[in-house]
Amino acid sequence: MSDDTVDKKKKTNGPKIRWDDSKMRSVYANVCNVSSTREEVTLLFGTNQAWRAGQQEVGIELTDRVIVSPFAAKRLALLLSGVVGEYEKRFGTLDETEMKGK
Repeated sequence: MSDDTVDKKKKTNGPKIRWDDSKMRSVYANVCNVSSTREEVTLLFGTNQAWRAGQQEVGIELTDRVIVSPFAAKRLALLLSGVVGEYEKRFGTLDETEMKGK
């Protein structure tokens, strides 16, 4: 068996994935909060409603809740880590102290 045949067989072992975006919607979020239980991880997304510095109370308009298994959460964490790493290679390191003020 040639190497080419082996490579083709490796590629067809798993199921073919078809991404169905017919019900997908796009939203903007500049705030995310995460909580978890033993069985699930909940991500809350929303928008910071504060337009002025020094406000006594900041309103967050929550728009979306995504609930995933801990396994899916770990895959998401790995994917996000990779994406942020690539971003920093291209555009420079993100300063975590700067993020706290936003």
